[in-house]
Amino acid sequence: MADESFLHNCLFFTTNRLSRAITKMAEEEFAMTGLTPMYGYLIRLVIGNPGIPHKELAEKLYISPSTLTRFVDKLERKQLVERQVQGKNVFLYPTEKGRELEGTIRLASKNFYNRYQRILGVDPSIQIAKEMEIMSEQLEKE
Repeated sequence: MADESFLHNCLFFTTNRLSRAITKMAEEEFAMTGLTPMYGYLIRLVIGNPGIPHKELAEKLYISPSTLTRFVDKLERKQLVERQVQGKNVFLYPTEKGRELEGTIRLASKNFYNRYQRILGVDPSIQIAKEMEIMSEQLEKE
């Protein structure tokens, strides 16, 4: 049998494993919204910042502007957000239908946080999120 111990010390494999587990959990909690977690968080940011520039929203979500465009296209088709173009700038606004989802999105988010904090512990959950943020920033500078 081949030595597979290197997998347990490899950030690539361990972060992908964590990502799959946390994504599954988030999707289960956000099912009540009819949206994926990313769409839920996107709408929540737009509701909290009506008129947010497209570029700024992409930066907040750590996604490329082209990926955000695809997400916004889908949310526009569902009539949850709308774009307003002013010259080269695109600004995003929630629709009334999008605002109506805010309570459900917040509940899904709260349930998600409570669920993983119940499993991992509150302090460890906060600490690992902070450490992962720092590590991401360091790796992105490379």
